[in-house]
Amino acid sequence: MNNDGIPLMMVQPILDRFLDLRGIVDDLVAAGHMSRVDANVLLGASRTREQAIMHPLSYIATQAIEDQQRPGKTLDAETLTAWLAEMARMPQFHIDPMKIDVAKCTEVVSYAFAKRHGILCVQVNQDHVVIACLQPFMGGWEPQVEHVARRQIKKVVANPADIERYMVEFYTLARSISGASGAAAASAITNFEQLVELGKASDPDANDQHIVKIVDWLLQYAYDQRASDIHIEPRREFGRIRFRIDGVLHYVYELPANVATAVTSRLKVLARLDIAEKRKPQDGRIKTRRNDGSEVELRMSTLPTAFGEKLVMRIFDPEVLLRSFADLGLVGDDYQRWHGMLTRPNGILLVTGPTGSGKTTTLYSSLRQLATSEVNVSTIEDPIEMVEESFNQTQVHHKIGLDFAAGIRSLMRQDPDIIMVGEIRDLETAQMAVQAALTGHLVLSTVHTNDAPSTIARLLDLGVPSYLINATLLGVMAQRLVRTLCPHCKEEGTIHAQDWQELVSPWKVNVPAKVYHPVGCLECRNTGYLGRQGIYEILVLSDNLKERVTPSCNLQDMRRQAMKEGMRTLRLSGAQKIAAGLTTMEEVMRVAPPPEKAN
Repeated sequence: MNNDGIPLMMVQPILDRFLDLRGIVDDLVAAGHMSRVDANVLLGASRTREQAIMHPLSYIATQAIEDQQRPGKTLDAETLTAWLAEMARMPQFHIDPMKIDVAKCTEVVSYAFAKRHGILCVQVNQDHVVIACLQPFMGGWEPQVEHVARRQIKKVVANPADIERYMVEFYTLARSISGASGAAAASAITNFEQLVELGKASDPDANDQHIVKIVDWLLQYAYDQRASDIHIEPRREFGRIRFRIDGVLHYVYELPANVATAVTSRLKVLARLDIAEKRKPQDGRIKTRRNDGSEVELRMSTLPTAFGEKLVMRIFDPEVLLRSFADLGLVGDDYQRWHGMLTRPNGILLVTGPTGSGKTTTLYSSLRQLATSEVNVSTIEDPIEMVEESFNQTQVHHKIGLDFAAGIRSLMRQDPDIIMVGEIRDLETAQMAVQAALTGHLVLSTVHTNDAPSTIARLLDLGVPSYLINATLLGVMAQRLVRTLCPHCKEEGTIHAQDWQELVSPWKVNVPAKVYHPVGCLECRNTGYLGRQGIYEILVLSDNLKERVTPSCNLQDMRRQAMKEGMRTLRLSGAQKIAAGLTTMEEVMRVAPPPEKAN
């Protein structure tokens, strides 16, 4: 067995058998997976042209037929693929495009050859190549591939739908990169080193069809992988692409340097940026459409680095606006406290946390629920991160003097009911927000502090008088995002009582009866985590707390009083999610600061 867990010697019991629907159905009946009644119905049903050309396993997987060996469950693609691998006595292989060297794999055989024989190279090792097969019992192509690759062949069984999909994607990408590179062999270094190679062609054009296809693949691939950010990072000889998934960066691909530069230029064109300007940072946005018709917005930022322009795109999925607070992780008493403040007619509500902690998503989701036909919801943002038709959104423009304070001043003359300010970062903005709250408006905004009580000190530091804070501030919600355990592979584990008490201190909370640990599987890329949820710390400014808001307020005293009145710290909120089997103690400890140090 090699390092990838694929046996080097496999015995194939059947050769040169072509898998068709009738043969597979008969085999499934013989193996006890399908009843003869279901088999007759399946074989007797008429198929559309699209279904007729599908691989038999893929077609069966779409019919939701009950698996006789697993009552209540259907014969899905994963089950059928595992069954075929066992029958063929070959390893089952899960095609993860982020772990496949597309350039090497597509060089083994041509696309025409791969398409004709239904094969896809998924791994190139020093002494062998791994080939995923649509027809595992057909081997007439093997001598040719062994001769060309000069390596031994190891056949594996993969989901036929994955083979057919990635066969097209991989070869299209490889062809586009090869075409773009061939059109321009020059090193595209636009930096302080400025290496010039005489006699070489110019760089590929940003509108070259090869570049257009690479960009389309990159964006669609990012959507499929649930990426929140796309990083294109220039290096001396190549451009590196990475995706941020569930808060962690993953390596995706390396493009030739000149192709990476052209891809960056193409994205700048789409975002209406100045492609000739490479010396200063630029910001822009792109709106795209997925294959399913849904729209996705990307906020783009460029930055000059030693080897060229670094480009980062933040992906904003409009679907987050439709998510409920339960989907965001805001449930129970925390939800009741936040919802109670949202329904107040006037005052200031603040959301705090570091960059990437989900503040914008929380605010947009809150505004989306408040934005009925009976109220006027207006925002002033820098930048507008997601366009929502039910809001009146205004973009900050510092060059013309339209900052947050000026934007609030103008919004006050627009008969608003609810105002959202992107961030309170200076005294003038804070004063205008206070003025809006005093005149009968509900104001939502963000600040950058570590926890909820620290926000009071932040407002005082900015210069907001304590009596105005008492008169206008309704409450503060601090939040973080924790990765949630993959439901497909998490396992029950143990937790030490001492570690648990350190997490929930100063409360005395019993260790939960069940806790779960990450394991790792194909669904979660062997990380053990799949998706993220918020943990929250909500401070409601009660009369007792208002008495403590003074120019020289004691933050620790305020925190203790807030906790007496029901405020749960970020760590305690995380502990509740641990007890619910959603995350781990290590994840909560990683993102949530201890209360006594959160100043």
